[in-house]
Amino acid sequence: MTMGGGATESSEPLLPTKREGPAAEGEEAAFHEFNGASFPGAVFNLSTTIVGAGIMALPATMKVLGLVPGLVMIVLAALLTDASIELLVRFSGVVGARSYGGVMGDTFGWWGKRLLQVCVVINNVGVMIVYMIIIGDVLSGTSSGGEHHYGVLEGWFGIHWWNGRFFVLLVTTLVVFTPLACLKHIDSLSYTSAISVALAVVFVIITAGITIVKLIAGQIPMPKLFPAVPDLASVWELFTAVPVLVTAYVCHYNVHPIHNELKDSSKIKPIVHTSLALCSTVYIATSFFGYLLFGESTLSDVLANFDSNLGIPYSSVLNDAVRVSYAVHLMLVFPMIFHALRLNLDGLLFASATPLYSDNRRFGVMTASLLLVIFSFANFIPSIWDAFQFTGATAAVCIGFIFPAAITLRDRHSIAKKWDKFLAVIMIVLAVVSNVIAVYSDAYKMFHKKSAPS
Repeated sequence: MTMGGGATESSEPLLPTKREGPAAEGEEAAFHEFNGASFPGAVFNLSTTIVGAGIMALPATMKVLGLVPGLVMIVLAALLTDASIELLVRFSGVVGARSYGGVMGDTFGWWGKRLLQVCVVINNVGVMIVYMIIIGDVLSGTSSGGEHHYGVLEGWFGIHWWNGRFFVLLVTTLVVFTPLACLKHIDSLSYTSAISVALAVVFVIITAGITIVKLIAGQIPMPKLFPAVPDLASVWELFTAVPVLVTAYVCHYNVHPIHNELKDSSKIKPIVHTSLALCSTVYIATSFFGYLLFGESTLSDVLANFDSNLGIPYSSVLNDAVRVSYAVHLMLVFPMIFHALRLNLDGLLFASATPLYSDNRRFGVMTASLLLVIFSFANFIPSIWDAFQFTGATAAVCIGFIFPAAITLRDRHSIAKKWDKFLAVIMIVLAVVSNVIAVYSDAYKMFHKKSAPS
């Protein structure tokens, strides 16, 4: 394939597409039945990429930031994400790049493209580890602050070896994740994506309904509207919410695959706008009602809060409905993120090989290896907040803001306006400063905990 910068490559990450030509041997057979993705299917696929595990940590960000600044930050993050994707799509169109890696390669050469691939691999592995952690929390329970929060299976059947975290995640990986991860075409996931978005909406509706009933009954105290900042360390701690917000909106690595499979490629901008509007609405509702419902008891994974009597009729049924619906949602989101991970890792390791989808052996080995790595880490990392802090402050912020802004400032083809460059500078400054402080705050807290007397 020839990119805008003139480099010739035989393996393009993020991109199985029917519009490339000429097709590599065996590639045409993999896609000859594909007729183009529809607008609703593309919206569902992009929305599913966005609304993943990040939504479960958003109520905890309200506990850190306070309700008013927290909700403002969710809207601001959505607007910045929309702007960064618009820049990415515009520069890709000018250079004829059909992937995020392609426009990075055109702008910064071989190293720019490889750096993007590394970041996508780190981000997606981290996100999918979070998915498995949450599924484990929901089905097998979790412990926090010396208290055990029972999982759905523990509540139904008691504690047994077969509903422990390891065995439940093993069965989920083999029975659910493996078949979905073996689908080669991203549009094949449009129906599961539609179901996953519907389940996320079900989660929001049930959570909102429970909160409203308790508000009417006077069972919910006034929430913290603004953060408490008694000292400098408390100020630094506010920045720990930034990586979570960044991770919640990162979907840039799937914009090009979705764009390339559209029947009408000019629809990508309204698809992005529609998806971000839908996801922002879900995020705002989840953050507001989730934090209102649990207040200062909100855990980093809010689903773990749904394990006790909520003080309303049918509490146990509603608890289980909330947790099971979102666990299934994450199971259906998983293959969307896995799709981009596999393509980028293949581009890193086998840049000059035949296209991944024409080599069944390489496809199978890579799929199995990635699933094994994600499964292993999910059994050893204790909290989704820990995983979000790492991926959000490093890879996610590069994918979502720093790389699109850098492409704009580099402006190899002189198409950036003054406003574009000003916005790019703002993105880079906000991303670097806030995430450096977030990493420092986390490191300070970890060191303080270790050095404190028992």
